[in-house]
Amino acid sequence: MLEYRHVSVSCRRTPILKDVSLSFPTGKITTLIGPNGCGKTTLLQCLNGMSTVTSGKILLDGVDYLKLSPRERAQRLSFLPQVRTLIPSLPVKTLVEHGRFPYLGFSRKKTKSDADLVQAAMDFTNVNRYALQPVDTLSGGTRQRVFFAMTLAQDCNIIVLDEPTTYLDLESQRNFLDMLKELRRQGKTIILTLHDLNHAFRISDHIAVMKGSEILHFETPDQCLKSDIIEKVFHVKWKRFEDQDGAYYFFE
Repeated sequence: MLEYRHVSVSCRRTPILKDVSLSFPTGKITTLIGPNGCGKTTLLQCLNGMSTVTSGKILLDGVDYLKLSPRERAQRLSFLPQVRTLIPSLPVKTLVEHGRFPYLGFSRKKTKSDADLVQAAMDFTNVNRYALQPVDTLSGGTRQRVFFAMTLAQDCNIIVLDEPTTYLDLESQRNFLDMLKELRRQGKTIILTLHDLNHAFRISDHIAVMKGSEILHFETPDQCLKSDIIEKVFHVKWKRFEDQDGAYYFFE
């Protein structure tokens, strides 16, 4: 289990996160939601070193995560950031193979197992047809699936995603969320941020509501909706609809 224990982050003495304690259940989907600037991305970036923890601990299966080397972290947790300032002019397959780097020696010689994991990740994300195409020539949505394939090629039990549907059209968003549900069925722990509340409440096992750099609420989707936390934080009303495909939520 991944746990934040009294984690704070400050930048030039300005608090960004305040005494956050939060446990992410194993094998479940947990989604962070909250207004812009509430600290969602900062909370996740504590895991990839982009945000520096100024106090508190992060534990992974009882081990101090922040004391692990970058290589050890990458073997246990994969992270797909929201913003990438540099899109490499590499063939898609080559980029996906980067997901295996935490496991390779100095020569970076890949084994059959490495090749199989790369192929499985490309199959899962349906990017095989682009295998030889440079990543920087792809549409934003296709690039997102390629980077997701690289993330999956790390073969970690914990997958962290910051706004993964940002560049996707409606059909692609639905397909991406279906992939997350399939990964959960495989026993993966999924941690992500989403702005779309309907998506968050449809796919999540647990919702963490943030505001003002703090966790205000952590419950199942139904428990969140039964409380008044969504109305207070987002100033919206909600309605729930159901059909043969499940429940849908409308926020206004």
